[in-house]
Amino acid sequence: MNHETAVSNANDIADRILAPAAKQNDKEARFSSEAIAALGPSGLLGIMLPAEVGGSALGPRTLAAAVATLAEADASAAMVYLMHLCATATIAAARPGAAIAQTLKDIATGRHLTTLAFSEAGSRSHFWAPVSRAKRNGVAVHLTAKKSWVTSAGYAQSYVVSALAPEGTGPTDSTLYLFASGTPGLSVAGPWDGLGMRANASAPMILEDCKVDPSQQLTDDGAGFKAMLEIVLPLFNLGTSAVALGLCRAAVAGTTAHLKSARFEHLGQSLGESLPTLRAQLARMQIDTDGLAARVDDLIDHLERPRDTTMLRVLECKASAGEVAIAVTSTAMRVCGGAAFSKHMAIERVFRDAHAGAVMAPTSDVLLEFIGKAVLGIPLF
Repeated sequence: MNHETAVSNANDIADRILAPAAKQNDKEARFSSEAIAALGPSGLLGIMLPAEVGGSALGPRTLAAAVATLAEADASAAMVYLMHLCATATIAAARPGAAIAQTLKDIATGRHLTTLAFSEAGSRSHFWAPVSRAKRNGVAVHLTAKKSWVTSAGYAQSYVVSALAPEGTGPTDSTLYLFASGTPGLSVAGPWDGLGMRANASAPMILEDCKVDPSQQLTDDGAGFKAMLEIVLPLFNLGTSAVALGLCRAAVAGTTAHLKSARFEHLGQSLGESLPTLRAQLARMQIDTDGLAARVDDLIDHLERPRDTTMLRVLECKASAGEVAIAVTSTAMRVCGGAAFSKHMAIERVFRDAHAGAVMAPTSDVLLEFIGKAVLGIPLF
């Protein structure tokens, strides 16, 4: 499968599966199993895997385009897909000896959904610094942890889990492990009832004395931090920026349709024809959306051709995307007025979904701190 086919498949799923059900899934905080059932046969679950394991060997450009396309219809489903791709990339880069062959085969053939389980309440937005610690017991280790914000919790077939290495001495001495969904001691800790992204099942999970066989260890002891920063962070920041872009495009499209269709009957004009102030606000939304698209394209170029400024672009893109998505969807709420406020339009949903990016680790505040340090030449950690 090439880039164009992948994007076309994403567009088909967005139109047929996601858009018709997005409103009800959001209302009920219902995970879209139908979306996953469609993503599998489409080949989209394996786009980041190498050809030798059955994947499409596509890269960040396809990831961003597919995620943005899905997000324009339903950001919750797009986030589920993004977390799967980030976890898949981590599994594919596993150390020698890890038992990942069957998992990769199942992902490539569309039969396996995976996700990340990094965040913990104790380290909050510092997702790279778990407070849980694996305990060695002979050749195996055991892990007890409370994970928060686990997208696809209870629905994924596997979870990439972080923990401090048994002999780790600092907060970045972490290790990554792969847990199957049926692992004894692994459970969903409660329901997900968020303000936005309500249909992605980002619930907390508990690992209670879960046994980890050496074949389940994805990184060497203490190498989890490196994998999180070099594999997960660039793809995640790109992907969340693409989600923001999709939300902005949805807001622009919805606002445009409203300004064309809503009318002042006594004047015989649409709102767009009658009020230049609303046209100006729509113009600003379009400018900001196109600016975000250019920033996403710039990050893709940096990831395809790494250089000294690549990590700076990784940090900047998500920080900017969160602010742009909030600004564009907030303007859409104001321009569409009562029709948006009364939930007669999808604008209200994309407005709520847009606020998730800024508080999703690494949060905008954390990113701004990193960017400031990077500009000043101060080490990030």
